Amino acid sequence: MTKIRCVVERITYQNPENGYSVLKVHIKGYDGLVPVVGNLLDANVGSVIIAEGNWKVDGKYGRQFLAEKWEETLPATVYGMEKYLGSGLVKGVGPKFAKRIVQRFGVDTFTVIEDDIQLLIQVEGIGKKRIRQIAESWQRQKEVKNIMLFLQEHDVSTAFAAKIYKQYGSESIEKVRENPYRLADDIWGIGFKKAPGIAQKLGFGKESYVRLRSGLMYTLSELADDGHVYAGQGQLLEKAAGLLESEPEYIVMTMDQMLKEKDLACEEMPEERAVYLPPFYYAEIGVANNLRKLAKAPAADRLWVQLMQAREKTGNRELSVDVGRIQQIVHMEYDEAQAGAIRLAASAKVMVLTGGPGTGKTTTTQGIIAAFRAYGLKVLLAAPTGRAAKRLSETAGMKAETIHRLLGCRPPEGYQKNEKNPLEGDVLVVDECSMIDIILMNALLRAVPESMRLLLVGDTDQLPAVGAGNVLRDIIASGVFPVVRLTRIFRQAQTSRIIMNAHRVNEGKMPDISNGKTADFFFMECESADAAAAKIVELVKDKLPGYYHIKPETIQVLTPMQRGPAGAAGLNLALQEALNPSGDGLRRSGYVFRCGDKVMQIKNNYDKEVFNGDIGMIQSVSIHDRELAVNFDGRMVKYDVTELDELLHAYATTIHKSQGSEYPAVVMPVLMSHFGMLQRNLIYTGITRAKKLLVMVGDRKALAYAVGNVTVTKRNTLLKERLSGERDSRV
Repeated sequence: MTKIRCVVERITYQNPENGYSVLKVHIKGYDGLVPVVGNLLDANVGSVIIAEGNWKVDGKYGRQFLAEKWEETLPATVYGMEKYLGSGLVKGVGPKFAKRIVQRFGVDTFTVIEDDIQLLIQVEGIGKKRIRQIAESWQRQKEVKNIMLFLQEHDVSTAFAAKIYKQYGSESIEKVRENPYRLADDIWGIGFKKAPGIAQKLGFGKESYVRLRSGLMYTLSELADDGHVYAGQGQLLEKAAGLLESEPEYIVMTMDQMLKEKDLACEEMPEERAVYLPPFYYAEIGVANNLRKLAKAPAADRLWVQLMQAREKTGNRELSVDVGRIQQIVHMEYDEAQAGAIRLAASAKVMVLTGGPGTGKTTTTQGIIAAFRAYGLKVLLAAPTGRAAKRLSETAGMKAETIHRLLGCRPPEGYQKNEKNPLEGDVLVVDECSMIDIILMNALLRAVPESMRLLLVGDTDQLPAVGAGNVLRDIIASGVFPVVRLTRIFRQAQTSRIIMNAHRVNEGKMPDISNGKTADFFFMECESADAAAAKIVELVKDKLPGYYHIKPETIQVLTPMQRGPAGAAGLNLALQEALNPSGDGLRRSGYVFRCGDKVMQIKNNYDKEVFNGDIGMIQSVSIHDRELAVNFDGRMVKYDVTELDELLHAYATTIHKSQGSEYPAVVMPVLMSHFGMLQRNLIYTGITRAKKLLVMVGDRKALAYAVGNVTVTKRNTLLKERLSGERDSRV
């Protein structure tokens, strides 16, 4: 094998899925830039790498160096130092200051920064504040490098070094040595499977308690990610055994010990034990208890008192508000089902309003809110996502907030609103409730005082929450609370093929795909994933903007899957190349984030107040400071380069991630290559995201299969049983 030392000049290609990269590097003694290929995902522009491998001649690209092993090191030449400092790796130093620093100190540059950084004051334009910034960044880089070296020795990708450092700081190596499996619990993005390499080399045996404990926690977390609130003991042991490759008796012993130490919770069932991670157990019990308590307690508002007094006086238990008066207030005419919903809401403590598109759910919600406000009640409005909250606000003509913001989420303390500091108001209206998981619903109900009313609005035919549980469906199925289900499709809505096709799909019928000039729903035949991807790029870039005069950024591509040419990852790369191919950008995990890119937050970040599924546009990119700013519906949020794995490009996104959002125009591939995800509620959810235009690209066979497939994976939850009293909800 040959060893080369080189400076990374630019990165021409990276595949984030497998790490394959093509770098253009400068090697002393070689003319021009030399291509280096291999798994070089974490290499940075400006860094010096020592690579081991072999030279090869590619028929298409010519002579290349194929790197099999590599490590990063500090440059030793003036040229390399300037390149390194100017790359943005060190905060406070861009190309301009890098040039000045290296001109002043030459080959001693790094020695000065390391040993006597105050000398940088001699460089024009550098003051004490910038020196402090450079010093902090340099120290951080040094410590991260040490962690990288430590991790490389233990066969773990350097991509996680910055994250580990962020979590543990200077104690990183010590913490990892102590218990490498804690990485799976503490560091987002590091699963259990990435820890064994370290553990093995640090002497942790296959049957060690910390390994088996971490494996069981990881298995339950994975099941929670699939929507399960608990795991059946048999299900848990089978899945954990496959992961841990350990004798079953050791896993059972570990589980029993964890139950004894209350690291796990369980509930005996007729068939087998239900095993919970404690937060899910207490959340499920909390939701059941708080909802039942809330429904039984009387309201304290003026409308409730007046109604109860009037019913008592007249003996008419059906007495309620005058819907005719409400119609005058909102300038709307309601049918009998809608009027019934308004009258019921006036006397209900907890109520559910559900229905599909075009059934008047929004206008009925509007009428209920108007009825409450007409009697002087203070109404609070909330929804799970920023976009859903914004839509609710526009509907109601008053402020609506995300649930997180309503509860005053303030990490690390948690939610400011709870049973000790409850919400203040008479009524809480929550929209898009199908998206709410068991953990969030518990946090919300803890903050609702017993005197407050609760109206839950949502469409149970949509996909369930991304998190664990099937809360809205369970509440309805319990039969404990009044539910109004709107089914009539209004005449105005009947002119929309989007709405009519959504209902057809929901009923198990093929949608109308006859197209037509005046239609708002189109189907474009396309059998292969590659052809579909090319067609989608053409539609988003040229065809739809040209014909409908809409901006490409308002068109949302929704796809059933993440992987494949017509999956979200592949489509994002293709759409970025078509719509925003050039300009300065920050690289992370093989992706380039440029100014003007559409991006999505993919984890809840309470510090930044951005949440899983929020979509924004990158407003600015600073190579100098290695950070960018994203505009989320008018609110600017900054990201350091190490935080960019919280973002994904969102030119295309999965249908799951689109819940709670609506878009003027939607393009949606439906192909047999999406076979594993083709389900009726998925297609229904995708269709209902489009407001004005929907274009499906795919083949009829795949669409027919999806419409006919109602085998939705059952979620393990006992909420329905706890609400109906079939199961004890005492802790």
